[in-house]
Amino acid sequence: MLNFTVGPVMCSDEVRAVGGEQVPYFRTPEFSAVMLENERLMLEFAKAPEGSRAVFMTNSSTGSMEAVVMNCFDESDRVLVIDGGSFGHRFVQLSEIHEVPYEAIQLRHGQRLTREQLYAYDGKGFTGLLVNIDETSTGVLYDAEMLGSFCKKNGMFYVCDCVSAFLADPFDMARCGADVMITGSQKVLACPPGISIILLAPEAVRRVTGRKVKSMYFNLADALKNMERGQTPFTPAVGILRQINARLKEIEAAGGAEAEIARVAAQARDFREKAKELPFEFVSESPANGVTPIHPIHADAYEVFTELKDHYGIWICPNGGDMKNTVFRVGHIGHLTHEDNTTLINAFKDLLARGKL
Repeated sequence: MLNFTVGPVMCSDEVRAVGGEQVPYFRTPEFSAVMLENERLMLEFAKAPEGSRAVFMTNSSTGSMEAVVMNCFDESDRVLVIDGGSFGHRFVQLSEIHEVPYEAIQLRHGQRLTREQLYAYDGKGFTGLLVNIDETSTGVLYDAEMLGSFCKKNGMFYVCDCVSAFLADPFDMARCGADVMITGSQKVLACPPGISIILLAPEAVRRVTGRKVKSMYFNLADALKNMERGQTPFTPAVGILRQINARLKEIEAAGGAEAEIARVAAQARDFREKAKELPFEFVSESPANGVTPIHPIHADAYEVFTELKDHYGIWICPNGGDMKNTVFRVGHIGHLTHEDNTTLINAFKDLLARGKL
C-alpha cells in the first residue's frame, strides 16, 4: 500500500516499531516524563508563547474542536467562523450545538480569504474567531497572521485548528497571536489516529481554568491540572502517545519544525510539477503544503480514487458531499518521497492510457 491521503498517513519504521511493543502501564514517573517531553516539543515546534500549556486528548481532532468550543465560549460570546469547507463548517455545527452565537464567513470551495472580506466584520462586537488554518477539504491555507492582527484589533479570542497545517505550513503561535492551536496524531505527526493535541496560550489557560464546563471527559481545566504531573485524567491511548514521543524526537533530530515544513513543501512542489502534464485542475487559490485538491477534468473523482485503490494499491483522499465526484486530494505528509510521487504519477498516466482519466 502507498498512502497519499491526509490521515492516517505513512509512518516511519521507528514509529511503527514503537507501535509493535507491549503497551506499558502509564501511572508511572517514566510515562509522565514522556508526556512532559511531548508537551515541551509540541510547544517548541508551534513557537508557543511563554507560559503556554499542552493537553493530549484521546479522541479525534473533532473531539478537541468540541472541547475548545465548550471550554472557551458560551452564550455570552459572539464568534466569527471561517466556513470554507467541511471542516470550517464543523465549527459552525459545534457553535450551534453548544448554543454559542456565531456568524460565518462563507467561502466557495477553494476560495482564499481576503483582507477585504475579513475586515467587513471589523468593529462588529465579535468576541472570538474560529478557523481551520488549512481547510483540509479544499486545501486552502488561510493567512494566520492576518487573522491574528484582526483578532488583536478587535479583542477577540483566536482559535486555530491546525490539524493539517501543523508542521506542514509555517505557523508561529506567538507571532500570529493564537490563543489555541489544535492538531492530531495522524497528520504530519505521522502516527496512528486517536490522539488530538490542544495547545493553550496563557490567555487560554486563564480562560479554561476560570470556566465551568458541563462535561467530565472534555473538561480542559481537569486535563491541565493532570498535565502538571505529566498525566491525563482518564486512561489515554498510551501506545500512540509513546509513538508521538518517538516521532517528535525524530523531527527534532532532523532539524526541527522548519526542516519538517521544508520537507513537506518540497514534496508538494515535486508532485504539483509532475502533475502539470495531466488533465487536472488545481482547486485551491491559496494552496497549503500538506494537500493538493484536484479536479480531474474528464473523469469522476471518486472513480479515480476507487481505481487507484483497487488496481494499483495506492490510496488518495476522496471528498464527500457535493465534492465527491468532482475533487479528490493528494496528500504530501507522512513518510513519503519524491519517488513515491513518481509512482503515483505513473499510475495516473496508466489510467489516462486506459481511458479512465
